[in-house]
Amino acid sequence: MTDRLRELSDAGVSIWLDDLSRDRLDSGNLAGLIANDSVVGVTTNPTIFAAALAHGDAYAGQVAALGDVPVATAIKHLCATDVRNACDLFAPVYADSQGFDGRVSIEVEPGLAHDTDATVAQAAELHALVGRDNVLIKIPATPEGLPAIEATIAAGISVNVTLIFSVERYRAVMDAYLAGLERAAADDRDLSLIHSVASFFISRVDTEVDRRLEAAGHAELAGRAAIANAEVALGAYAEVFGSERFAALAARGANVQRPLWASTGTKNPAYPDTLYVADLVARGVVNTMPEKTLQAFADHGEVGASIEGRVAEGQAVLDAVTAAGVDLDDVHAVLEDEGVEKFVASWDELVASVAAAQAKVR
Repeated sequence: MTDRLRELSDAGVSIWLDDLSRDRLDSGNLAGLIANDSVVGVTTNPTIFAAALAHGDAYAGQVAALGDVPVATAIKHLCATDVRNACDLFAPVYADSQGFDGRVSIEVEPGLAHDTDATVAQAAELHALVGRDNVLIKIPATPEGLPAIEATIAAGISVNVTLIFSVERYRAVMDAYLAGLERAAADDRDLSLIHSVASFFISRVDTEVDRRLEAAGHAELAGRAAIANAEVALGAYAEVFGSERFAALAARGANVQRPLWASTGTKNPAYPDTLYVADLVARGVVNTMPEKTLQAFADHGEVGASIEGRVAEGQAVLDAVTAAGVDLDDVHAVLEDEGVEKFVASWDELVASVAAAQAKVR
């Protein structure tokens, strides 16, 4: 096991890989990362699957076997197969961690981000299609996604909530999770079997805030907002899951909804390539990283001090950014809209790739 990654794991950070492909599964690469690099989970999204489907012939056999089905149906089966196989690979980790790790995500179609009922229906469909207890269904934290998250949790399906940018929206996500657990409890479901992570996006916040800070003539604050945002979010997490409301659910076996740091690859080449790993250490969180970032940390990463209990420091940075003229509410709204748009564009690429593959075997 790589020493630096083991040290990060020992500090309480669950290391998940932000990538999945059939080549990665078939080659033994993912198994190697589990065995040697402390990787205990995988996250995926439409962009990742679009890239996987666009290169090589790993999916050609299954495309041919599926026959002349609608493209959307083919995509679900292709992605579900990869996720199912990855779930099986992570089964020992899942058992050893009592369900917290060993998780693999599959996302609802991004075009449903503003359709609550369709999201709930597809979450149930994907859960059944994968057919593994350690799958997480990814649902975006849009206003329409919040009731879908609640309903899906209430149905006993574990969820990875994605595209969270603001602490305010994060609080709404945690509320949806608790409300879902309360409904599940009312239906006498086993709460211990329901898990969730809340994917709080990091680097995209700095990218947008830094652009605005430079335009406002306050570049001295660049590169600080994203980590500060996470520090404040972690404080909100501690508050909510230390509350009497959650204690009542915990008494019935409920699990916390773990914070997951997403978008942790550094986009600005002026920043250290391990910035959003080294400076986001806290016990009980997940950091999902691209393999490039994982390898960088394994090579030269240093585990930073814990960010637990740094709400005041984080809020001071956010206040300074606001005072410099950056409207953080607008930043978060722009990033959410862009996030949905990017995933929709990736879904369109995925549709085109699968349609082309189907054409080859007709």
